[in-house]
Amino acid sequence: MKEELKLFILPNCPYCLEALDFINTLKSEEAKYKDIEINIIDEQKNAKLAAKYDYYYVPSFYLGQTKLHEGAATKDKVAAVFHKSLSL
Repeated sequence: MKEELKLFILPNCPYCLEALDFINTLKSEEAKYKDIEINIIDEQKNAKLAAKYDYYYVPSFYLGQTKLHEGAATKDKVAAVFHKSLSL
């Protein structure tokens, strides 16, 4: 069974909003990324779930229990997360 890709965010975080824009851009530019499903988790609304993961900064990407990225993202870093999620 394929691991779930999770993205922990805060709704007013400018870095999170930027990461979401990168996600949408990459999905529209690259057909191979179009069908990647991401469980976007608001850490304020889901504090109990967020507490189970070891991160300090948002946005934070996890594939299953494995952290793929934490903190401010670039388009290339989000692409690397997508690449890792497809290759595992």
